[in-house]
Amino acid sequence: MADRQMDSGGGGKHFILLHGLAHGAWCWYKVVAQLRAAGHRATALDMAASGVHPARLHEVASFEDYSRPLLDAVAASPDSDRLVLVGHSLGGLSVALAMEWFPGKVAAAVFLAASMPRVGRHMGVTIEEDLELAKLLVRPGFQFMDDPTMKDETLLTDGNYGSVKRVFVVAKADRSSTEEMQRRMVELSPGADVEEVAGADHMAMLSKPTEVCEVLVRIAGRYD
Repeated sequence: MADRQMDSGGGGKHFILLHGLAHGAWCWYKVVAQLRAAGHRATALDMAASGVHPARLHEVASFEDYSRPLLDAVAASPDSDRLVLVGHSLGGLSVALAMEWFPGKVAAAVFLAASMPRVGRHMGVTIEEDLELAKLLVRPGFQFMDDPTMKDETLLTDGNYGSVKRVFVVAKADRSSTEEMQRRMVELSPGADVEEVAGADHMAMLSKPTEVCEVLVRIAGRYD
């Protein structure tokens, strides 16, 4: 699949890793290597018009189109291949969409300093005050705040999104999305377990890759 920048083989769990606004699959390269060394599969994806994905931003008409590489990857996975989806920052919203569409294929969803929506609220509410989103301009990005998917308060349901185990991972040294802001995200979306990565800045997968890998493996072992 062309949208997969890094897909490492092996047994164990299968992690699918999603970047934040304006970044790409490349930001997960340290974590992919460590997950593979631990005997797991790891797939880091470029969302549409991100990383090395060939689309231009003006060609991406909706948040669903932006998230299509993830949705297609989950749809194509075998039913027996229960996935651990990991979303960083804005990537949490693409993970949420995949959880709603394919709850039976997701063993757990991990929100790494990420936007984590709740049932009964529109997804856009999670990023209306996220200062980090304005700072990650590695490649032009778009928040899709006016997209119908972002504004639909009935999109996420208890039976689908709400049925998937959720874990929020707090990056404790994040200065763009502070620990207080991250814990507020957990309060706004109750029902998630919480893990912490001490000393991790917002790009925790780069600043503390070993610790992030350890947390992901621990979470994967908890939920089958």
